[in-house]
Amino acid sequence: MLAFCQIITNFVADTHEIMYTFTISLLLLIAGYFVYGSFVERVFRPQSEQPTPCYRLQDGADYTPMSTWKVYTIQFLNIAGTGPIFGALLGILYGPAAYLWIVLGCIFGGAMHDYMSGMISLRKEGASLPEIIGDELGTVCRLVMRVVTLLLMVCVGASFVMVPADLLVQLTGLEGSNIYWVVMIFAFYLLVAVGSVNKIIGNVYPVFGVALLVMALMVGVSIYTQSGALPEITEAFADHNPVAGHTPLFPGMFVSIACGAVSGFHATQSPMMARCIKQERYGLRCFYGAMITEGVMTLVWAAAAIKFADSIDVSLYPSLTADSTPYDKLVALLTNGGQSGVSPSTFVNLLCEKWLGKVGLVLAILGIVAAPMSTGGTAFRGARLIIADFMHYGQQTLLRRIIVVTPVFVAAILMLAMKFDVLWRYVSWFNQVLSAFTFFAIAYWLRDRSCRDGIRSWSWLISFFPALFMTAVSSSFILIAPEGFRLPLVVGYAISATVTLAVAALFLWHAYRKPEA
Repeated sequence: MLAFCQIITNFVADTHEIMYTFTISLLLLIAGYFVYGSFVERVFRPQSEQPTPCYRLQDGADYTPMSTWKVYTIQFLNIAGTGPIFGALLGILYGPAAYLWIVLGCIFGGAMHDYMSGMISLRKEGASLPEIIGDELGTVCRLVMRVVTLLLMVCVGASFVMVPADLLVQLTGLEGSNIYWVVMIFAFYLLVAVGSVNKIIGNVYPVFGVALLVMALMVGVSIYTQSGALPEITEAFADHNPVAGHTPLFPGMFVSIACGAVSGFHATQSPMMARCIKQERYGLRCFYGAMITEGVMTLVWAAAAIKFADSIDVSLYPSLTADSTPYDKLVALLTNGGQSGVSPSTFVNLLCEKWLGKVGLVLAILGIVAAPMSTGGTAFRGARLIIADFMHYGQQTLLRRIIVVTPVFVAAILMLAMKFDVLWRYVSWFNQVLSAFTFFAIAYWLRDRSCRDGIRSWSWLISFFPALFMTAVSSSFILIAPEGFRLPLVVGYAISATVTLAVAALFLWHAYRKPEA
């Protein structure tokens, strides 16, 4: 025991700094799973004796029993992809406030959001997200969410074609081969979207998931051993983003870091695994646990990005000086000194090569090529399930699945003309809009159960407050961001506050009216 303590002491002594904020944030995320995750599970009240849809509706295509570890790794890969990496790179530009959002957003928002949406879907025979929202919030919301959710699926699928294709061109050195890789990636997506869930997804995705976790683990260890400084939470919550004309910290940071904290896209993926989970009691580790894992990964990449940027030689970039901040350096790395658009994949490739060597390059290929391809594939699969659900169009045969998914692929191909950073911001905004609706649907479901099933009368509040926060985030972003209406900050914030209060009042009126009907 003494020898082990001495090893730990020497390890800490050899590191360049203790990094209190990063370390404490990491521990809080892990503790959040056991403490708040268990609380959320008690609120839901899983019923282990109740047969799940994978047995009752088993069809060999979408409803198939799968082992718990596979459901967990597939769920993690479906919701992760490159979101927790790219979102972290763009979000940490705002400063140490990003740590706080990742921790609190993940524990109290995102993980609860993913767990509840998955478990409610499980109780509703694996229903897709728009149908869940429609059941709770009404026909109008059902129709709106069908459109919004499909747009999000197409945006995610298109963005996760561009990222791996660009990196494959760089890795192979074959100039002009982009179109070749795009075609290959779309072919893979088609297989994932229409194939049986226990074929490619069940056999290949867990391998990709493990590779992504190993890469995050190795990068996490490197944070303690590599040179460079990390911002601490004591630096205050000022906006450190040096990019001219960027969206302010609120709501910019909360939209940039979506997948690592709160993301409505996740609720579109949870029903996919709700059709495969064997018992309700496994939901905590498969849904809440997968999101906490993603939060840890996001935290690791946020810290790694800013520490790696701080260690670079400023003489290599004409736009930098000796007085440049770590945030200036990170922007230079992401844009090749301002000579190109934002390229997170190139940055990740460089970091892995410098910190992890040849092993890092292999992991970078898996993490930045395979991971987005897995998420992109399930985005198209999710779109197919959503369309099939609202059309009541059976998916038992391969031909029926191809018919449904074809227009989705056509729409995604048309979106490839958009720049990645612009498309990514729209993906993130759609994420947060969808998360607000999902939170409200969860709150309404819990409110309804408190009247019928005797659960705690206040249980719906655990989703109501995150719903209000995400309403404020998504409404203010579209009002003031360069991609939105570009209103003056005061005007945008005022309208956003009014919208949020109005939505809150409408929800409360509707929620307390229904049980009396």
